[in-house]
Amino acid sequence: MRLLVQRVKRASVIINGVEKRNISRGMCIFFGVTHGDNEAGADWLVKKISGLRIFNDNDGKINLSMNDINGEFLIVSQFSLYASCSHGRRPSFTDAAQPDEAEKLYDYFVEKMRSVNIANKIITGEFGADMEVEIINDGPLTFIIDAPKIGGIEKI
Repeated sequence: MRLLVQRVKRASVIINGVEKRNISRGMCIFFGVTHGDNEAGADWLVKKISGLRIFNDNDGKINLSMNDINGEFLIVSQFSLYASCSHGRRPSFTDAAQPDEAEKLYDYFVEKMRSVNIANKIITGEFGADMEVEIINDGPLTFIIDAPKIGGIEKI
């Protein structure tokens, strides 16, 4: 699994041109799944995100987590995180997991994020829907986090 994490001042998603969901200060997470990903990797990512210190403290140092700022999450599935543009001009998506497999892990990740209660609010896009995402990136700070490809993961 791969996350693209952005620290945001605000973000929103419009689903199928109609429904708009918004967050204020927090993180926008784009979530991608590849072949062989599993729930252990999703658990590792939840632990990583729950303690990730990417917000400024009173001294302006990047030292605070979502718990510290009472932030909000927008989580959006994005299969193109596993696109390859290395050959030709058309991206290849063969490294992206099949939709049914990816949706199960996306739903699992979202539910795990809700269960650890690290955010004031968690909203999502809609898996497989046409979405427009608006982001006001704060910093800008953007991180790519890949889950390790091992079963029992101890270290964060």
